[in-house]
Amino acid sequence: MNIEMNTIRLLGAVQLIVIVGSVITDRLLASAIGSGSISEVLVNISENLAQLRISNLVAWGGSIVIIVWGVLYYLVFDNEFKIISLVALGLFVAAAVISAVSKIGANGLIALSQKFVEAGEPESSYFQTMGDFLYYGVDRQGYHLQMLFTTIGLILWNYLFYVTRYIPRWLSVWGLVAIIMFLIAVLLVLYRRDFRDSPVMLLTLAYAPY
Repeated sequence: MNIEMNTIRLLGAVQLIVIVGSVITDRLLASAIGSGSISEVLVNISENLAQLRISNLVAWGGSIVIIVWGVLYYLVFDNEFKIISLVALGLFVAAAVISAVSKIGANGLIALSQKFVEAGEPESSYFQTMGDFLYYGVDRQGYHLQMLFTTIGLILWNYLFYVTRYIPRWLSVWGLVAIIMFLIAVLLVLYRRDFRDSPVMLLTLAYAPY
């Protein structure tokens, strides 16, 4: 099948936008959240509301871009591999929806943090329970579920790149290995959230240069 080079170029550009948007979202979120106990997190958020709001907006915009990304992949492969393309596109759409929904948790932390500070930062209160649920249970868990669906979709797309040779085979093999390593890291973090601060996350590094 002849592929329009403009579609391939646009696909690459959109993938770059997704990655840059993800980096911006993560950096702003980290700046707003800070570190320490959930009480310290709530105080940090109350002092950095703008960063968290911008992080959420960029993430919601990124959800739309993820769908565009999946559609472009679909346009490249659907004539020859319609079923695989539909499954992979479905995974990307699911990832985009999960990403958008998970940011409801981060957005909820804005009002919660303000009320926590207004209440005098009480210890052992429902604020900590709700904050832990919104941040770790909704936002972070949603983020890792989004990455799970995205990485499985990327494995399918890179398999199709390998089969079709639309990109050099060594590059598609590198992509498959890097994304499988990324998937292992995501599964481990979903299993135990403290793995996100462990050497396990080194498994994701192979994907960056790819």
